[in-house]
Amino acid sequence: MPGSRPNIVLVVADDLGYGDLSCYGNTILATPNIDRLAAEGVRCSQHYSGAPLCAPARAALLTGRYHHRCGALSVESNRGLDRIALRERTMGDVFAAAGYRTGYVGKWHSGLHDRRYHPNRRGFAEFAGFLSGIMDYWDWFLDYNGASRRADGRYQTDVFTAEAVDFIERGAARRPAPGHGADAAAPFFLVVAYHVPHSPLQAPEECCAPFRERGDLNDAVATLYGMVARMDHGIGQILDALDAAGCADNTIVLVTSDNGPWLGAERHRGERASMRRFNGPFRGQKQDVLEGGIRVPAIARWPAGLPAGAACDEMLHFCDWLPTLAAAAGVVPDGLPLDGVDQMAALRGTAAAGAAPRFWQFNRYDPVPCCNLAMRDGAWKLYWPRIPEAMVKLREDNAAVRELMARPHFEMAVADPPVERTLSAPAEPELYRIPDDPWESRNLAAAHPDRAARMRLAAENWFAAVEAARRRQAPGR
Repeated sequence: MPGSRPNIVLVVADDLGYGDLSCYGNTILATPNIDRLAAEGVRCSQHYSGAPLCAPARAALLTGRYHHRCGALSVESNRGLDRIALRERTMGDVFAAAGYRTGYVGKWHSGLHDRRYHPNRRGFAEFAGFLSGIMDYWDWFLDYNGASRRADGRYQTDVFTAEAVDFIERGAARRPAPGHGADAAAPFFLVVAYHVPHSPLQAPEECCAPFRERGDLNDAVATLYGMVARMDHGIGQILDALDAAGCADNTIVLVTSDNGPWLGAERHRGERASMRRFNGPFRGQKQDVLEGGIRVPAIARWPAGLPAGAACDEMLHFCDWLPTLAAAAGVVPDGLPLDGVDQMAALRGTAAAGAAPRFWQFNRYDPVPCCNLAMRDGAWKLYWPRIPEAMVKLREDNAAVRELMARPHFEMAVADPPVERTLSAPAEPELYRIPDDPWESRNLAAAHPDRAARMRLAAENWFAAVEAARRRQAPGR
């Protein structure tokens, strides 16, 4: 164990699938720098996001608590549904209170239109990125600690890489950011939230050309792979900066994705194009609580504290990272009770992961019971399919998203009136044994009725409990 507290670099991609990395089985797309991390650290094979959609997933990651508890129910910023409630403590809050120099680069999507939800007010002393859920990669508007900057000709991913490298280099030079009095010699906690490979599908031509020239990929997927390749190159620059700063051995680098990939149709070059591609042996996609929507890559490297070239096949969850990273740093999180647990022993291979059941649920607007709800209990997973009408996003909310791409971030009042909709009856839950059936193709509910009934009751009780807690605390958002 190292004698000094580790630095931490948390890299979060956006809609990156389990199968979008070569170290997870992609034979088309080379990701040598992420593969290097896997060779020098621990690659997790059974790692789960906190939700199958961006803002709820990020809320779980940043707080160590289920997104229902945090108030981040969906992505509609104009309704305030992306906000991490002000009562919550983020990773930034926890590490800043422990004396860490904190920074956040990239996509926030955890509250905008109100400066109380700005990263600088949520524990991150430095911020360079955008607050909304989507941004053009070339014609961008970015927020730098509350000040807006317009595109300068650089590709957005490269801007985020440069900001991350600068943050690391300033620490090595013991030089704080202008206007910030933070101790530059202190250990640092840095989130690098790349927008890649979320739409719009845009990348430098030299990154896309090798994939277009293959002839077996449509242009949309070729562009997406070019976006991932550019991010991988940026991660390499971050690793080089850590090496140059002499702090790589005692820096935890964690790379993951907020949720599974979008595999449906995407508008690209004026047409609708399929995003279907390799995603491991999983069914489902972004928005689903099937494996394809919630099982995501996770690679952790810490030369001073983790084995090299190891695999962790234990079940890990987004909520676990706050307590795990805090324990590695000797930090005791304060605030509300966490849903996650310290999983460092599981990452080291010295103990099994915590065996507590895990839960996922997502639909648009007010949560609906028995809709897109799942529970894992050991090898077993109970799954309720979507109720289609509960998953529909209103057209006016899409218009609000487009406005965020056309001008700098802005303040406005938000309102979340009830959405009137008629819902179909929920389907019966399905039961799967995931190690034997990662595709979730053999429903075992009829063969194991007692187990299905026990898990059903536990999942329904969990949903009722988190919803009751959210509704009691809603006025304090």
